[in-house]
Amino acid sequence: MIRSYGNTEAQKIFEESKCKKLPNDLLRRSIFLLDLMDNVESLKDLRVKSFPPDIRLHKLKGKMKNRHAIDINKSSGWRITFEYKDGDFIQVCVENYH
Repeated sequence: MIRSYGNTEAQKIFEESKCKKLPNDLLRRSIFLLDLMDNVESLKDLRVKSFPPDIRLHKLKGKMKNRHAIDINKSSGWRITFEYKDGDFIQVCVENYH
């Protein structure tokens, strides 16, 4: 379940299905992924229930070493980043950090 947001983009996408920064195809994909994150019980469930199956769930390094990321679209650079603690997704962000 999503417990907290790290930026307004993620919260607005999840709650209102809106984001001016993302094209429509990436917006739809991010809505799907955030909804999925809110309804799974573990990181393993997130990986198994996603579509396409390979969402590139991975741990980040460097200054973001406590976070994970999943691709909204690999070639565009847009990701959903988050911390996973006690079965919850916290500080969820939609960002292009590359």
